[in-house]
Amino acid sequence: MDHPSRPRSDGGGRCLILGGVRSGKSRLAERLAIESALPVVYVATARAGDAEMTRRIAGHRERRPPDWGLVEEPLLLAEVLARECAPDRCILVDCLTLWLTNWLMKTDESGLHDQTRALLDVVSRAPGRLIMVGNETSMGVVPLGALSRRFCDLAGVLHQDLAARCDRVVLTVAGLPLMLKGEST
Repeated sequence: MDHPSRPRSDGGGRCLILGGVRSGKSRLAERLAIESALPVVYVATARAGDAEMTRRIAGHRERRPPDWGLVEEPLLLAEVLARECAPDRCILVDCLTLWLTNWLMKTDESGLHDQTRALLDVVSRAPGRLIMVGNETSMGVVPLGALSRRFCDLAGVLHQDLAARCDRVVLTVAGLPLMLKGEST
């Protein structure tokens, strides 16, 4: 069984921000990254598979400061974090549930378990600031389809495991942050 690391005593370097679609979670994450006063690397997991997603990605790009670094990686998130996390840097991951979706849409998702374990390990020991965004998916009706139920189950477990490893966990609703763990934002 994985054992999460203890929260840091330095005010917290790891933050998980959850919320529904258009809840304000990405804007909150971006604000926290700016307030860190550290160089920021934005890790994008989205794939532009259709016009609507292309527009969403463009909106995120337009909001980001021009001096932020960018790494686009839909699958190998743990490897990116292991490479990019540093004591003098803020890493913003948007979005964990898109990363999970990318794995579930692969014809061979056999690497998902190993990648999830690797992600949890990297997050447990990540230096510097790490802000991760994910969609809270399990607060409504249980989906009818098996794949949708599996996605909600996996996202729920992933969020629980990450929350145990983070210093701060925030739920955003209507643009308002609700602190679930750690100091207020």
